[in-house]
Formats: sequence, C-alpha cells, structure tokens
Amino acid sequence: MNVDLGDLNAFVAVARAKGFREGARLSGASASALSEAVRRLEAQMGVRLLHRTTRSVVPTEAGQRLLERLSPALAEVQSALDVVNGFRDRPVGTLKLNVPVSASRLVLPSIVPRFLAAYPDISLEILSEDGFVDLVAAGCDAGIRYDERLEQDMIAVPIGPRVQRFAAAAAPAYLDRHGRPEHPRDLLAHHCLRGRFASGAMPLWEFQRGEEAVVRVDVTGRLIVRLGGAADLAVDAAIAGAGVVYLFEEWLRPHLDSGALEPVLEPWWLRFSGPFLYYPGRRLVPAPLRAFVDFIQGAP
Repeated sequence: MNVDLGDLNAFVAVARAKGFREGARLSGASASALSEAVRRLEAQMGVRLLHRTTRSVVPTEAGQRLLERLSPALAEVQSALDVVNGFRDRPVGTLKLNVPVSASRLVLPSIVPRFLAAYPDISLEILSEDGFVDLVAAGCDAGIRYDERLEQDMIAVPIGPRVQRFAAAAAPAYLDRHGRPEHPRDLLAHHCLRGRFASGAMPLWEFQRGEEAVVRVDVTGRLIVRLGGAADLAVDAAIAGAGVVYLFEEWLRPHLDSGALEPVLEPWWLRFSGPFLYYPGRRLVPAPLRAFVDFIQGAP
C-alpha cells in the first residue's frame, strides 16, 4: 500500500492536537487541508482513524495504534531529513577530488591545509592519476585538469597559478661535458629524459621564444618514465648527470635554486595557462564542494 507521507503527518498532527483547528495552528497547514488529508488516508486504508464530534476529535482504537507506531517512525524520518539538510545548508561531509599528480604536488599543498583548518567538518579524499577519468563514474565530486583536457559540459573554476612554464634543465657537470644548447633543436644531440602518458603517448618537447612560432622537438634518450608518477626518477637522473629533463618549472624550481640543476634554454621555456577545478553542472552542488569552490575563489 502506497500511503502519502504528508497524509500520515496530517493525521498525527490532528490526533496529537485533538482537533483540526489546533492541528492546523501547530502544523502551519489549513484545517481544511488536514481534514482532506485524513479523509484520504482513511479511504485508502479502509478504516476510520478519528472519532469526530462538534466538540472533540479523538483517535479510534485503530487510529491510536497507528499513532503509537507512527510517532517514533516519523521522528526518525525527520531526523534523517535534518541530516540531509545539514549537507545542503552547511559545509559538512566528504569531498572527493580526482587530480593529476602534478596538481597534487604543485597546486594542492598550498590550499589543502588551510581549507581543512577553515572547514573542520569536511573530509577530503584525493585520487591522484593522470589518465582521463569520468568523474561521475569514479564517484568523484570534482577534478583538476588543464583546459585542453576539460570536457565541454563541465563547470571550470581557476585554481592555482594562472601562468606556468615547462622548463628544461640538466646538471652543470652534464652540460660541461656535452655543451649547452642554444636552440631547442640542439637537444637532438643530447641525452633527454623522456616521459610517457598513461595512454602510451609520448609528447614532444615544446619551446617558444617571445612571439615566435612554437618549436616542437622529438627528442631521444635511453630513459623513459611514466609522466606524473615516475617524474621524480627523471629529476633524480638529471641531477646525477644522466641528461636533460623537461618538466613543470615549479617541479624543478627547488633543484634550480639549489644549483643541483642548471636551466637549459630558459628564454625558450613555453608558457601555458594554469589548471582548473571542474565539476558537472551548477544545480544542487554538494555543500563541501561549494565550500571548496568559494575557498579557492577567495584565496590569495
């Protein structure tokens, strides 16, 4: 039997108040609406639930039994709804993000600790991988990607530095032995530490000086690493003198500043736009995600 929850609430309101007018006053509904709801419920159940006189309204035996069983059940329903409303109205719950390894290393460390401190009722789960991911199928609320890899129907919000560069670098000892390139095509004569995407694609190294056309170089080398997860191995190999590494400038910056690596072709380092937080649609955005979006938009 499919009974309307609103009709059950109407019956409980009238039975507890012992009258339609008082039930209307306490529930905020009209007396006529309560009367119609109770009449509909009695017709559907095939039993009288309330004795009605001009002076009083009291439950029948069947109505009293129903009232006794409904009261705790409806209280539990209201409690459950209050929990859901909490997710809607205040930032509480779990936020699950899918991000590339580069974002987990270069973008999120400056954001996550401050966000968790500002929202103690939110738990954050980070899935770090560089392959294309269906957010909904993966059970994620949002992801971080660069504009060329964003899906068209997603909402995109800037996160992290808005301009980044790809940097080439090598150990000073390596450059002393093999020479310092003056043009990107000079890299064809060098040992280059290459990377491969999870898809199997091996990107060309791209360089641009000023407004000149982008120069793409299909470098060669004996070490190939998985981009993202194994990029640190390429960095370590470059520091050890194995060749030239090509990676995000921020990834290499500590080693450039320490002198362990020397910039290669710095005037040619390619600039590109920073990453975006993306998620599907604007309607009914979960409170933890809305809090995160507001946080990064207001972050310095």
